[in-house]
Amino acid sequence: MTQHSNIDQGDAQLAVTGMSCASCVGRVEKALQAVPGVSAPRLNLATGQAHFHAATPQALAEAVTALDKAGYPAAPLETRLGIEGMTCASCVGRVEKALAAVPGVSSASVNLATGSAHVTHSPATPAGFLAQTVTAKGYPTHVVADHSAHHMHDHGGDAATLRRNFLIALALTLPVFLAEMGGHALPGLHHWLHGTIGQTRLWLIEFVLTTAALAGPGRMFFRIGIPALLRGAPEMNSLVALGAGAAWLYSTVATFLPDLLPENARHVYFEAAAVIVTLILMGRWLEARAKGQAGAAIRRLVELSPDSALVERNGNAVELPIDQLKPGDIVHLRPGERVAVDGILTAGSGAIDESMLTGEPVPVVKSPGDAVTGGTVNGNVALTYRVTATGADTVLSRIIRLVEEAQATKLPVQAVVDRVTAIFVPVVIALAVLAFAGWLIATGSLGDALVAAISVLIIACPCAMGLAVPVSIMVGTGRGAELGLLFRRGDALQHLAEAEVVGFDKTGTLTQGRPALTDLATNGLERAEVLRLAASAEARSEHPLAAAIVAAAQAEGIALSEAQGVSASVGRGLTAHVEGRALLIGNADALAEGGVSADADLLERGQGWAKDGATPVHLAIDGQHVAVMALADPIRPDAQEAVAELRRMGLRTVMLSGDVQATAEAVGAKLGIGQVIAGVLPEGKLRAIREMGKDTVFVGDGINDAPALAAARTGIAIGTGTDVAIESAEVVLASGDPLGVSRAIRLSRAVMRNIRQNLFWAFAYNVALIPVAMGVLVPFGGPQLSPMLGAGAMALSSVFVVTNALRLRGFK
Repeated sequence: MTQHSNIDQGDAQLAVTGMSCASCVGRVEKALQAVPGVSAPRLNLATGQAHFHAATPQALAEAVTALDKAGYPAAPLETRLGIEGMTCASCVGRVEKALAAVPGVSSASVNLATGSAHVTHSPATPAGFLAQTVTAKGYPTHVVADHSAHHMHDHGGDAATLRRNFLIALALTLPVFLAEMGGHALPGLHHWLHGTIGQTRLWLIEFVLTTAALAGPGRMFFRIGIPALLRGAPEMNSLVALGAGAAWLYSTVATFLPDLLPENARHVYFEAAAVIVTLILMGRWLEARAKGQAGAAIRRLVELSPDSALVERNGNAVELPIDQLKPGDIVHLRPGERVAVDGILTAGSGAIDESMLTGEPVPVVKSPGDAVTGGTVNGNVALTYRVTATGADTVLSRIIRLVEEAQATKLPVQAVVDRVTAIFVPVVIALAVLAFAGWLIATGSLGDALVAAISVLIIACPCAMGLAVPVSIMVGTGRGAELGLLFRRGDALQHLAEAEVVGFDKTGTLTQGRPALTDLATNGLERAEVLRLAASAEARSEHPLAAAIVAAAQAEGIALSEAQGVSASVGRGLTAHVEGRALLIGNADALAEGGVSADADLLERGQGWAKDGATPVHLAIDGQHVAVMALADPIRPDAQEAVAELRRMGLRTVMLSGDVQATAEAVGAKLGIGQVIAGVLPEGKLRAIREMGKDTVFVGDGINDAPALAAARTGIAIGTGTDVAIESAEVVLASGDPLGVSRAIRLSRAVMRNIRQNLFWAFAYNVALIPVAMGVLVPFGGPQLSPMLGAGAMALSSVFVVTNALRLRGFK
């Protein structure tokens, strides 16, 4: 049991586990009253909440300890943090390490793509202290109070700031670059500048412009990177600060104190320092803009909720902000308007576009009594509905929460990246020192040695490694939400991609979950007359088969008559008088017991339907066998296509059902399912799932499916099913369409393929180009990268990773 909260001292609230009776409440209150600094404890057995006043943080911590000793431990808290300044995988590892070291923290997962952390911790550890701990490490952090209300990190704001900084740096850098490198394009330019301005004055101008670029738009690299370096925890900004700073410092010495350098080493590298900062700012800007696009799915979901609604107040309809709505309010929904919050339709019938919820483009016709969901769009008919949920309790808020929690999850594949990035930056710095020493020894040129060291520092890109996994998860789960595929846990993406077997529950998953009239045969009477008489007799029965007959008559607009003398026989059927005629409705045994001679053709039709899994119901009027009806749980419209699609994907399918073997096998044969396991209770389903192997997916909808959903490596719940099933699953199909299973598996495969591409690029890039930057190919006639080319390659590396992940937005 967990709760989302951010409590410190003062009025405190804890979720207490293990309370089952009034005696438990008394013991918990007694335990809290004995804690110094704790006063006015109040316990609610129904909610499991303890409310009290804690005078100090120490009192709160002691209250948690007292509950543990009393045998009623407080449930852990889940806190979300918004973190600024993280730029690479090293930052992520550093923040996670800092959080994990806080007493009371049981787990911490940091996401570079969203700029967030998800921390599970003891209530004795204040959320504010977690934020302070990370801030002290150089990453400004705040507690996110309501993560369902907005997207975690404003990459749009980041992009605007970085764009401005890039343009300022570009304006300052361009003259420096042209002064030093323009001669390669215009051979006479270099000599003309030296002859007109003079070398010393030219270097002074370059010094001023480069210093302005580093101290202005480039200040962020030094502000973050140097303190991290001094703490012995270097990261991406440290590499940039070292590289650009070294080029600037060497050039400054050459300009103002040239006598400190050998005559052949008196060169300036101002253009390298300025171009490094400018190119990396460009890369950061493009990266932030791409990240903003990656998080667009959640922002679009957030924006679906309107700001106000037309609500009845004191007999009048008034426009109110949606945060003033409460359950029970009556809301008027105008044509074309978005539904403000969840509710039940009370007046009017019309089509509502639910594509934001289900991914299905066809509008759904709603009538009084049907549920409407906040964020969906009304058609062209005015409707009225009663509010049932607001705020964080709405379906839309829960969807946003699910997507954000999935995005915060670390996949198993991330473990490899974490191990590498933990030592990556220190290793790069060591390689830069090695390159400097090697070139200095080999060539005796201080300038060449400096160029090699700076190139190594600048070309290394832990950003790409840090973004490779989380940005793909971010885009993939967001796209899934748009398609009605809700990943409750991000690691389901990896597990689904590895699936080999898909097990289905039958009733409610592959079938509609309720009987319906599927066929009818008579020996002379009209269909409408058979339905009118049978439905009139069954109208007051609560049996599911009776309800199916009545629903069929109502669907065809048949008016029912009053039935007299209705008498039911368990397992057989019923007798009644309708319109002066004696009716007998039931199975073949009921006909025999009633002395009715069965019509051979009708009996044969019924037996044929029974072989196909339907239940035959016979009708006799005044002692004559006149009709037989087939009642069955209809197969969902897309179930057959869903199973066929899974087979085409190379997956084995199994159906598990508590139904009798004949019925289950009939349904399995129609759907083309390879293996049918029938007559199994929940324990049997659980055992069957375990026998299928570790890469098993189970799809279900009911309470009885919960154990199997939890036992399967990946549980997929039909969104129209029970809350228990949904809570037991890792993936939820919002539309209830079984075709969503193949969509979810295809999406997970696409995401994992995208992650592998990103990881290959990130690792191959660093493995290939760091040695080139060190100059190991120079003795063999190969190139040595300049710091400027290194900066461009590094900037484009992380942009490549994010851009590649954005391709998932086009997943069909």
